[in-house]
Amino acid sequence: MSEDSGTLQEPQVRAMFDRIAGFYDVMNSVMTAGLHHAWRRRAADLAGVGPGDRVLDVATGTGDLALELATRVGPGGEVIGSDFSPQMLTRARLKAPAATAPISFEWANAMALPYADGEFAAATVGFGARNFSDLDLGLSEMARVVRPGGRVVVLEITTPTRPPLSTFYRLWFDRVVPLIGRVAGDPEAYSYLPNSVKRFPAPRELAAKMHRCGLDVRYVLTAGGIIALHVGTRVLAEDGRPAGAEGPRRR
Repeated sequence: MSEDSGTLQEPQVRAMFDRIAGFYDVMNSVMTAGLHHAWRRRAADLAGVGPGDRVLDVATGTGDLALELATRVGPGGEVIGSDFSPQMLTRARLKAPAATAPISFEWANAMALPYADGEFAAATVGFGARNFSDLDLGLSEMARVVRPGGRVVVLEITTPTRPPLSTFYRLWFDRVVPLIGRVAGDPEAYSYLPNSVKRFPAPRELAAKMHRCGLDVRYVLTAGGIIALHVGTRVLAEDGRPAGAEGPRRR
């Protein structure tokens, strides 16, 4: 691992998430004061899905966003949560009985999703895009499996630039989060987290990457600029190939 870049090789990332699966939900609640649930609800809203739709949640982790999506598609729909961490999927499957729609949790690598073109009404990723070994490829795969008119939603932590929030943010992620990780018994994982956020593209840059995948993109910042929600609608050019209709824009 590079402390400056926050990077790990893909097998190391998978092993890390397998290690922390047992306390992942607790740590999320501690680090966000429980607000991550509201952010996932917002992401599910922005997916724009309804009764009967099929939806994919990529890098689903322990399945919270997939479960939120299930409340939108109802008994006639279907949600698939995919992840490359077997231990995360084990935790997610324990939550499946609470789902309000058919839901399954499947092993899949976001770099090569095992689904057909245009198979889903929407594809989402919540706090997982920064762990993609190839962000452009992962975004392209999400766009590929969404039907024309469907949406790709990316919920991610970003770095605020204005004080006093930017000062608090640096203190929290550079000092407090790694300390929490040491208490939890996995300091490497919770040192990786703030570094992975630092190396992740800024909101406008991420929007541009999504646009290049054939998505008409808009994004919104919330929680004082700490959380970014990007929504890309899949559009097609006249020749049937993906193409962005407009440049990325902020709401």
